[in-house]
Amino acid sequence: MDGPDDPLAWETLASETDYSCPGFDVRRDDVRLPDGTETDYHSVAEPDAVVVLPFTEDGDVVVVEEWRQAVGRVNLGLPAGGVEPDDDDLAAAARRELAEETGYEAAAVEQVTSVEPANGLLDATHHHFVAHGCTPTAERDLDGNESIRTATRTFGDLRDRALAGDLRDGRAALGVLRHALAAE
Repeated sequence: MDGPDDPLAWETLASETDYSCPGFDVRRDDVRLPDGTETDYHSVAEPDAVVVLPFTEDGDVVVVEEWRQAVGRVNLGLPAGGVEPDDDDLAAAARRELAEETGYEAAAVEQVTSVEPANGLLDATHHHFVAHGCTPTAERDLDGNESIRTATRTFGDLRDRALAGDLRDGRAALGVLRHALAAE
């Protein structure tokens, strides 16, 4: 069973935004649990995102090295970004984010999966794509709060880092490992 009729479902009595900033909102819901207890629950509301595993014509992967303030370090990851309200085509959003963050454009993109990366905390869905034939032909167009360096890595290096726990970005690790499993 799934949805509001499931015996595990919580009833939302009221909902409001406690805090809003560029990129996400913190929402507070007043809820009734299945046993009748009334309490509050906080979560993060953020737009869906696209995540791109981009392969060059030589078979290397275009990666981003980006400062992540929340963890206080440069993060190795994949190009990714929020889906805009007027994005009707997720593949076009993936192409846009790839070009904006890396300056690379893809000959082909294919959606491979959609996941809810932390559905106990946030409501976003991440749509994963694989891009092929990527070449550096576009102008980067970083957001004002992005500090990104573009590089390439072999897929084997990324897979090995993910398996060893050295590819800490969850979106990147999922994209790389999913692709590795699909290739088997």
